[in-house]
Amino acid sequence: MKAIRRFSVRPVLPEPLRPLSDLAHNLRWSWHPETRELFRGADPDGWGASGGDPVRTLGTLSARRLEELAHDRDFLERLSAAAGDLREYLTEPRWYQRAEGELPAAVAYFSPEFGITAALPQYSGGLGILAGDHLKAASDLGVPLIGVGLLYRHGYFRQSLSRDGWQQEHYPVLDPNELPLEPLREPDGATVRVDLRLPGGRTLRAHVWQARVGRVPLLLLDSDVEENAPRERDVTDRLYGGGSEHRLLQEMLLGIGGVRAVRAYCRVTGHPAPEVFHTNEGHAGFLGLERIREMSGKGVPFDTALEAVRAGTVFTTHTPVPAGIDRFDRALVARHLGDDGELPGVDVEQVLRLGTETYPGGDPGLFNMAVMGLRLAQRANGVSTLHGSVSREMFAGLWPGFDAAEVPITSITNGVHAPTWTADEMRALPADAGGAGLWQVRRTLREQLVHEVRRRLRASWRQRGASDAELGWIDGVLDPDVLTVGFARRVPSYKRLTLMLRDRERLTELLLHPTRPVQLVVAGKAHPADDGGKRLIQELVRFADDPRVRHRIVFLPDYGMAMAQKLYTGCDVWLNNPLRPLEACGTSGMKAALNGCLNLSVRDGWWEEWYEPDFGWAIPTADGGGPGAAHESAQDRERRDDIEAVALYELLREHVAPCFYDRGPAGDGLPERWIEMVRQTRERLGPKVLADRMVREYTERLYTPAAHAHRALEADAGAAGRLAEWKARVRAGWPRVAVDHVESVCESVELGGSLSLRVRVALGGLEPGDVEVQAVAGRVDESDSIAGDDAVRVPLKPSGGPEEDGSWLYEGPLALDRTGPFGYTVRVLPSHPLLASPAEMGLVTLPPDDLGAREAAGVLLR
Repeated sequence: MKAIRRFSVRPVLPEPLRPLSDLAHNLRWSWHPETRELFRGADPDGWGASGGDPVRTLGTLSARRLEELAHDRDFLERLSAAAGDLREYLTEPRWYQRAEGELPAAVAYFSPEFGITAALPQYSGGLGILAGDHLKAASDLGVPLIGVGLLYRHGYFRQSLSRDGWQQEHYPVLDPNELPLEPLREPDGATVRVDLRLPGGRTLRAHVWQARVGRVPLLLLDSDVEENAPRERDVTDRLYGGGSEHRLLQEMLLGIGGVRAVRAYCRVTGHPAPEVFHTNEGHAGFLGLERIREMSGKGVPFDTALEAVRAGTVFTTHTPVPAGIDRFDRALVARHLGDDGELPGVDVEQVLRLGTETYPGGDPGLFNMAVMGLRLAQRANGVSTLHGSVSREMFAGLWPGFDAAEVPITSITNGVHAPTWTADEMRALPADAGGAGLWQVRRTLREQLVHEVRRRLRASWRQRGASDAELGWIDGVLDPDVLTVGFARRVPSYKRLTLMLRDRERLTELLLHPTRPVQLVVAGKAHPADDGGKRLIQELVRFADDPRVRHRIVFLPDYGMAMAQKLYTGCDVWLNNPLRPLEACGTSGMKAALNGCLNLSVRDGWWEEWYEPDFGWAIPTADGGGPGAAHESAQDRERRDDIEAVALYELLREHVAPCFYDRGPAGDGLPERWIEMVRQTRERLGPKVLADRMVREYTERLYTPAAHAHRALEADAGAAGRLAEWKARVRAGWPRVAVDHVESVCESVELGGSLSLRVRVALGGLEPGDVEVQAVAGRVDESDSIAGDDAVRVPLKPSGGPEEDGSWLYEGPLALDRTGPFGYTVRVLPSHPLLASPAEMGLVTLPPDDLGAREAAGVLLR
């Protein structure tokens, strides 16, 4: 019979075992081996059945077993040591507490998903795993971060395969009481709740749950509360599900409700209020609107509140293509944020302008969440050097008149949390371990992967309807002594899951090579609405089902953190072949690298900036991988796939496999070149890919400047208003700003000489203190364009007072510090000490097109 109601009965722990509860409910156990071993020892069978989840393990301990443990001296000593270690971890000063400078009192980090551990399945892929690693590294460093997300009662989805290899989705219900979560409570014990007003007099209510990620609290908002109507209860039903209005409500709850949850958390716990708000992708962008509403409720004008909010906001974009950005119908947004909806007192037309696509090709009828995110944040970044460049190109239309290189979007390359993703065996290996020891550990990890693959493959075939009698062949799947290549990620078309299948005979030859075989382990999920991705999975599965090759290639369904930790550690090579430059960063290869796995990848994302032949292999791209890849025709893409697939086969056959199987002249059975590459990967690449490095960069380059900008406005009650008024005055006067005349005097056009510039500028009623007049010089190409990465910007100074016609004369020297084709231009920019970038306002005035021709102020030293 099926139960009509489900609830959890919590164990009552004997007094000596009470610390187990704190250890189980702080997710530090997910990256602390000693704590995991403690729970494994408490109940080895229960630990395995729970999938390594301490909360569930405690829930299955019998009263008799609890009594035994309460009198087990050895266990109690280990428990005391683990509890003491956690207390020390939570309280001792760490990097942040020892760092110099006035760092932010706190940072609020908003993300639609968080991948902390498989025991808390609130992630779909790389964005969530990155967010989880960000929180863990912040905890290790002592950064006072507060994470904010949603609690999805169905998580993302569980994946299985039909008999013919078609992806099937399952949505098991998650009970928060069975997860490592606790409700956030008011001092009187009541559950903290946040409310949002919806059109038609409806209300969206959400409870706030808290996960403890080491030192970092993670607040998760849950709309599945009895006070909500069924439609509102389902807002947080699943990750990336539902239609447009459903997604809008999720993002309103995340951004607007998330700020209210942070305020409540700080109020009930005494945690310092955040000085910086970090928006991890556009899904959480509404957080800026809620902060504007907070100020508007105190009588602060919209434009003034906007400046105050922007100063302390950081926006990170993760997508390299416009199609990856959430865009909503303007009327839908207006209905939910207007007088009948949320954000009362805030002019909805001003809100809509924040998300308007004002660039060429933009749709004025849509509200763009990334555009709003950029306009609400004074500081923004992409997630790798290449992605930063792609992002500047993609959003350049928001800063008209500026070269893409000057668009104020920087980059901080993602990193991964080493304690989470490094195998215990690899972590225990001494840095100076000999080749034999390193090779043996790699072989051990490969063997563990083989056993894991067979276990999962057998379970998958049972789900597909096979009987045990049909599955004897699985005992021979994979070989712990064969070169093992891993490929696991989400399955959008640009990641090219099936590139390896372009020439099936060549792939088969690689798999079945008599002396240098290759074996492949593949995993990945397609979005439930993406039938194209599901067809790619089916194509791969049908190939892997072929009895000729099924012992050498497998597809494992239900890719998640638990599986990933086995794949990254057990594979010898990590394959990544996206359509360049559409992989923003791609951190899976970083996790593999921490375990001595070599990368075989297109030079996209992080691999573009850190690839070296000592670390792995680069798959050549057919066209150099320019930004136009997203707009290639189907015919061009087919040709490109053919060329790059051939390059992949050649690398595997001619370079990767021989390196793995060549046991060298020493006669000790060791692949010396391969082992050296593994060693180089660990020693030189490993430190670069760490999340600790990433969070330090965010702290030093973005969080701290944002906090200082926030304080500058907060310390002076009128500063934000004066800044808003100044911007309004500058925007009003800018159409009349002009460069009227440029003249130059050059005594010598040789290297080391200089050029004296005199520039007459009309300021349109503005003052010299409102602008900066610059000379921009550098090498030029055949069209006389100055290369952005080569340009030198020299401020010119006003000479005397205004002319009779109101114009101003600016002068200054320009050094001729390089040879070859050289040119210069001049421009006028807004200037204010509270601007984070000269391009911030998107205003620039250049000379008229014919001014250089009229006044011979163009190219020199041809």
